[in-house]
This record gives sequence, structure tokens and C-alpha cells, in this order.
Amino acid sequence: MGDSCHHAHQEGPPDAATVGRALTDADRRLSAQGERMTAARTRVLELLLSAGEPVKAYDLIARFGTDGAPAKPPTVYRSLEFLERQGLVHRIASISAYVACTSGADDHAAAFLICDCCGATQEVSATLAEGLDAAATSAGYVIERTTIEAHGRCSACA
Repeated sequence: MGDSCHHAHQEGPPDAATVGRALTDADRRLSAQGERMTAARTRVLELLLSAGEPVKAYDLIARFGTDGAPAKPPTVYRSLEFLERQGLVHRIASISAYVACTSGADDHAAAFLICDCCGATQEVSATLAEGLDAAATSAGYVIERTTIEAHGRCSACA
């Protein structure tokens, strides 16, 4: 991924003010649910928001310390698990990476368009999940989390 992509892309990572607002919103949302945004959870979410793209867990571990020191892996993995359960982070299994949620919805199915050329990833509305929910309900199954991943080429790479 990315090696065959030799053209410019217009989007970059979000600015510090955007990241700050997202962290404040996440803290408010968790507080309203009786949960806490610990320093480790805040740092992991900050790193994901600042990246503006999917990030592998080992990269989060390496970037975690503000003094350059890596985090202990359990600290990052526990934070990721918590943030994912709260809907603030999604795991993209096909590329073994995590991304901050951009939908702002508390409980939603996540759908991603993933460019196999440049690696750009975009979260989109997952209306397909409604049919999946109906099928699960009729089968007596309760879906706890849905993530749809579609691979192809973004408009810049196509």
C-alpha cells in the first residue's frame, strides 16, 4: 500500500484545535455515561485523532510517551479496547489498524472505504448494516458491533 501511489492527496491530518474539540467531546460523552477518560485513554485517542488515518497498535505504543519513551503494550491495548467499546475508535481488521471514529454517533455500524493504493481510509454511512441487523434479529442473534470494510481505489488513485 502506498508504494505505487505517486500523486498528491489533498487531505492531511486535522489541526490541533479540531483534535482538542474532539477530545473534549469524547470526555463529555464518557462523563455523561458515567465513564472516565483516563490519561492513557486520552493519549491514545489524541494520537489517533492527530494521525487522521488508521494507525497500527505498535505505532501507538512507540508514539505514546510525550518524552519519547514508548508505552507498555497493555496500557495501549486496554485503552484501545475501552475506546472501541465506547464507539470512539474502530478497528479495521483487514489492515490491523485503529482509527478514531468520525461519525460522532454513539451507537452505529462502522463502514470504511480503504484505498489499496495510497491507504486513505474514509468512514461512511453504513446503511447496509440495517439489513444485517434485521437478518440477525430474525435469526435470534444480537449484534454487538458491526464493521464493514470495502477495499478499492480512492478518487485520487482511480
